[in-house]
Amino acid sequence: MEQTILLKGTDLRVSPIAMGTVNAGLDWDGSEADQILNHYVDHGGNLIDTARVYNDWVGTEAGRSERVIGEWLRRCPRRQEIVLMTKGGHPNKDSMDVSRMGQADMEHDLNLSLSVLGVDCIDIYFYHRDDTERSVDELLERMEGFRRSGKIRYYGCSNWSAERMAQAEAYAACHGLRGFVANQNLYNMGAKYMKPYDDATMIAVDSHALSFFRQSNITLMPYFGICSGFFHKLIAGNDSVKESCYYTEGNLLLAKKILNLCQFYHCTISQALLGFFLVQDFTMIPLAGAAPSLNWMT
Repeated sequence: MEQTILLKGTDLRVSPIAMGTVNAGLDWDGSEADQILNHYVDHGGNLIDTARVYNDWVGTEAGRSERVIGEWLRRCPRRQEIVLMTKGGHPNKDSMDVSRMGQADMEHDLNLSLSVLGVDCIDIYFYHRDDTERSVDELLERMEGFRRSGKIRYYGCSNWSAERMAQAEAYAACHGLRGFVANQNLYNMGAKYMKPYDDATMIAVDSHALSFFRQSNITLMPYFGICSGFFHKLIAGNDSVKESCYYTEGNLLLAKKILNLCQFYHCTISQALLGFFLVQDFTMIPLAGAAPSLNWMT
């Protein structure tokens, strides 16, 4: 990744593919984390994404991913090159229908993230979910308060509809605010044919949202960039994919086309899946996770 992208409306130059770390602390930790993250940076990557809630659904340790990233940042000799993103305001796992986007909850999550990551300021801080009972005015002004306090540089949203983002963008323009610089929603090569995801609070990008992003100042950062390894496992003959929401007739046919692409261009499955984002008619920056057995950087 030799080129960087100037994120619209910011002074941040970021790599065209972000490192997603939802697996940090479970699939990789310690020296293995150093190997994966240093490899990403050595190959030109500088955009690291995590979240306060990542991996809280397994075991008793809270904030595993942020803990791993924080430990790595303290050891990383190129810390100043890293653009760090994290998210707060995710509902508790046992009460997903109860919002946690009020002032107290957001302050709690942000302060804890700063402490665990070992930083004074987060480059881009995201609302992890939306609460449509709250006005965009309230939610943007809350982020503006964090920005003015010096705890964050910019802010974004995750799992927001195009309608809500348009409202937020209009409010920001009317009040002279930068507003959201980025959005993280579900989008990838296999999303068109997948069955509904089992978490209704996760919002997929549809044709209406794509039209919105084409004219918006908010940069799309799609998550699940390599389809959670579905096509890797399917092409390898792993029967476990039959339980996946990606396991549909459309994606079975798509897998054959992906394999043909790989053979024609002499590329890997990961390269084919990530290449999908690089040939779109507007700039998007996918999040791609890594595992010791699934490294898209090679």
